[in-house]
Amino acid sequence: MRAEPRDHAIGRSRGGLSTKIHQLVDGRGLPLVVLVGAGQAGDSPMFPVLMDHLRVARRGPGRPRSRPDRVRGDKAYSSRATRHHLRSRGIVAVIPEPSDQRGHRKRRGARGGRPVGYDYDDYKGRNVVERGFNETKQWRGLATRYDKLALTYRGGVVLRAITLWLKATTP
Repeated sequence: MRAEPRDHAIGRSRGGLSTKIHQLVDGRGLPLVVLVGAGQAGDSPMFPVLMDHLRVARRGPGRPRSRPDRVRGDKAYSSRATRHHLRSRGIVAVIPEPSDQRGHRKRRGARGGRPVGYDYDDYKGRNVVERGFNETKQWRGLATRYDKLALTYRGGVVLRAITLWLKATTP
């Protein structure tokens, strides 16, 4: 059984005390992996943890898939560590480069490396990720965080993921 984090996944961000939901979604916006963390926690450091938890069952026999074909992410995931992690696993990164990183790279000249390349048309499909988050946050209990314990709150997030999957698979 997992232990309750000391901070109960509540952290101080710009808007006050909050909890951040981290999730990986499939091509339809349905959650595959859900984790909760403190509100001030960044997205990029949680990415390897999310990828380690990814398991998608195959239709036939065999081990579950743990490596997607591509990852669509926003500029928060545009770090060298994330790109290296994806490249080492043979996953295509569809992540734009923020303007500040572009400026740093250009200032370093030849030592700054090559510009980040990504498929702009493929990135347009990233709205599915945002819609998946919006669907998850429609529950009032998740939006307001009434639960004291992080394990209970994560249970609510997982329950919401289950209902989204059931809604998508029922005719």
